[in-house]
Amino acid sequence: MKGKQPELNHPELVVTSVRCTTCGNEFTTRSTHAELVLDVCSNCHPAYTGVEREIARGSRIERFERRRARAATA
Repeated sequence: MKGKQPELNHPELVVTSVRCTTCGNEFTTRSTHAELVLDVCSNCHPAYTGVEREIARGSRIERFERRRARAATA
């Protein structure tokens, strides 16, 4: 058996279409799946782009101020 490599059961790789649902970026690669759909890709992920998305923090502050105003009138 020396020198003879056993048969390995590797999955078949196919050309795959990858699509990002956030930014709409599409590219091809090889995978065992025919199509991949991503939530976030390297084009729109903040860790890769260095751009942070603005989170709506105003609503939290506004709710606090409304509660404080109600407590002040009571």
